[in-house]
Order: sequence, then C-alpha cells, then structure tokens
Amino acid sequence: MSQAFDVVVIGGGPGGYIAAIRAAQLGFKVACIDEWKNAAGGPAPGGTCTNVGCIPSKALLQSSEHFDHASHHFAEHGISTGAVKMDVAKMIARKDGVVKQNNDGILYLLKKNKVSFFHGRGSFVAAADGAYQIKVAGAAEEVISGKQVIVATGSNARALPGVEFDEVNVLSNDGALRVGAVPKKLGVIGSGVIGLEMGSVWRRLGAEVVILEGMPAFLPAADEAVAKEALKVFTKQGLKIELGVKIAEVKNAKKGVTVAYTNAKGEAQELAVDKLIVSIGRVANTIGLNPEAVGLQLDERGAIVVDAECRTNLPGVWAVGDVVRGPMLAHKAEEEGVAVAERIAGQHGHVNFNTIPYVIYTSPEIAWVGKTEQQLKADGVAYRSGQFPFLANGRARALGDTTGFVKIVADAKTDEILGVHIIGPQASELIAEAVMAMEFKASSEDIARICHAHPSLSESTKEAALAVDKRTLNF
Repeated sequence: MSQAFDVVVIGGGPGGYIAAIRAAQLGFKVACIDEWKNAAGGPAPGGTCTNVGCIPSKALLQSSEHFDHASHHFAEHGISTGAVKMDVAKMIARKDGVVKQNNDGILYLLKKNKVSFFHGRGSFVAAADGAYQIKVAGAAEEVISGKQVIVATGSNARALPGVEFDEVNVLSNDGALRVGAVPKKLGVIGSGVIGLEMGSVWRRLGAEVVILEGMPAFLPAADEAVAKEALKVFTKQGLKIELGVKIAEVKNAKKGVTVAYTNAKGEAQELAVDKLIVSIGRVANTIGLNPEAVGLQLDERGAIVVDAECRTNLPGVWAVGDVVRGPMLAHKAEEEGVAVAERIAGQHGHVNFNTIPYVIYTSPEIAWVGKTEQQLKADGVAYRSGQFPFLANGRARALGDTTGFVKIVADAKTDEILGVHIIGPQASELIAEAVMAMEFKASSEDIARICHAHPSLSESTKEAALAVDKRTLNF
C-alpha cells in the first residue's frame, strides 16, 4: 500500500522546500519530491536557485570581484600583491562547495521539520478517493498519495530556435557556471540578469565580452535613470553591449561559435566567439509532470494556470514559483510557498507583488522595488522624485565605490512611497529598507525622519527621501 500524506510537494527548489517545511510546521504530514542530483548521484535539493542559479552565480561573482580588486584596486589601499593569477578550477571547486553546503542544509531542514524526502521525478498518476496519486521515479519507482499537492517544478532556460544547448560552446546558465578556463572572447545573447552577471564574471577574469540584446532599450524593466547609469558604467568597465539586434543564424563548431545578426541600423554583422551564453529568458518546467493524467490546466506558454491565490483548476492542487505567472524570482517562489501552506491550513497567506524586490548582482549592484518613473508617467500618476548620489556619501568614499545613486518616487499628494531604485554598492541589502517601508505604506518623510547610522550607505536613502521634498542634509 502506498504511503499517504496530507501534502505532497513536487519540486524541492525555493518554492517547494519552503512550502514543505511551512506545511509541516503547521501540523501536516508532508512529502517533498525532488530529482536534482549532485556529482555523486545523491540528492541535491534547492532547484535551479541553489544548483545552477542564484547561489553558484553569486559565488563566482564574489571570486571574480576579489580578483578584480586585487588586480586593480588594492594598490590604492597600500596593498602590494605582485602578479595576480586566477586558478579557475579552484574557483569552480569553491563554487561547487558552496552549492553542496546549501544542498546539505536544505536536507537537514527537511529532516528537522519531519518532511519525508523522496529523491526522484514526481508525476501525476491519477486522482482517486479524495487524493492524488504521485509517482516517484528515482532509483526505485514508487507511488505515494496526497490530499493536497503543491507543484513547484521551476523553470528551464529558453533556447534560441534551432540552437541547442551543448553546454560546451553554447551555454545556458548551467554551462556558464562550469566553464573550465577563461574564454578569450565570450558572446552573450540577452542583457538580462543572467547575461549581465555571467558576462561580468568572465569580463573581470580577462575575457572580451560582447552582449547582444534584441530590445532597443537597455534594462527596460528598470527605472530609466538607473538603466542609463548602468549602461554607462558597464560600457566603461569593458562590456560591449549592442542593442536592437536581430539574430539571424548561430553556427556551433568545435573551435567556437559564430553569430550572424543585424545591428540596430539593419547592417549585417558577424560575431565569432569561443563561448556563447544564451540568456533570453526561461520557460515553465512541466517536463514529465504528466498533467494530462489529472486534467491540470496549462496556458499557451506551458505554465500552470493559477488564480491570485495559486489555486489551479483542480481542487487541492496548487502551484507556485517559476512554473506559474509572475516574476521568476526565488524569493517570489518562497513567498508563494509559505502563503499556499498557510492557505491549506485555513489561514490567510498573502503575497504582495508590488513589494517584490528585483536585484542584479553586478558591480555596481542594481535593485528596485515598486513603480518606475516611466510607469507612473504612463499611468498618469502625479508623483515627486528625489535622488542622491553615492559620490556624496562618506561611507561610499571610504569603501572606494561611489558609483550610482538612490532614487525615490512618491505620490505627489499623499507622499506615499511608490518606488525605490538603487544602483551602487550593496544595493541588494539597501533595498530591504524600501521594501519594508512600502509594506507599511510609509511616506518619503517617514524615511527622512528615521535615524540612519553615520556613516552608512543607507544615509543616501535618507537623503533621497529628503530630496523628494527638495530638502537636503548633505551628509
């Protein structure tokens, strides 16, 4: 007889394992199914985020930033190092170690919270007797059942039509994290988060990096002021970014990759590179889920259709994270996972899409939350804005990184903060204050009147808030 559970979670990424743990904390008997494998074939929960996304990319970004500082910035601090060399194999090994620590930590948390873990691919078999039968295809095949099912199967990299990822020359985010040596010339198609972060890693280590972007504008989702500053800084750093291109053909040969394209002027161009990273977005992962067995509805893009509370068309079946609508962000998946577990328990789980922060971990970092200035203009919302540069921030000067600024947009009548946009040092950490402020419906005056430590980067947030009212303290 198959094991029966109150809640079965399919997928052990940020949305899945968090949902499983929260459901267990709420008193349910919970199973979590995940198929990721480590190099030894053992379980590696954490999904794309932990294995080939957020965590390993940040490890490489940190290593490459250390190399860049040692090569170009230590001398101004009086530190002499001599010739600096990068052992790429050791850098990759460190990254793998960081990933394994996170995998092991998730397994520990599942066990601590009494979640039954199944290593294998989960798929629907049938619905019967008020529950759903789920097959686990792992080392051994078995079928378990759950009264409630949460699908958290994540997403996969989108490939260019007719151009397969071989993860040797044509790379997805996975292959981009496993390059064994610094390529002489690296091409990147797509100037989104993955393209910019991975391009930055290999640029710092000595690669010539060319980024081809189909959109006519750079970082159109970000505030225009931030995007303009970012393009200027990245170009100065050595990233060659071409906008408004149209890819015609990609040829993958043993010695490298050739990309034929037309530029924004309509002129035919050709780019020959050693490696090509394709980062043109991601697609919902329902491979092997067998949704047709139970009639689970998918949309035209292959994502699972859900309502505002992550309910699917089937009673007792929920879906969260990258496999549903909304931004494909690990922290968005986590929030949805917690909310669904609480809804199953009869509570009122809540996710506010308006206060989900976005971060790009380049140098400088880019982070924002809420509305951009161009969105407010398009919506006809009356607003005021304030901006303060890190160039005038004492802590930033001491760090030796004065690039960028903090910008706040607030409602012209109520002064409620509608958006905060940061490009500069530690933007990923600074944005948290803005998220909290917006969750509590704070005004720009509220931030202006809060005491911020001196000297700190967060003083730039206070100054930006003061600038909304055209006042300044000029720390």
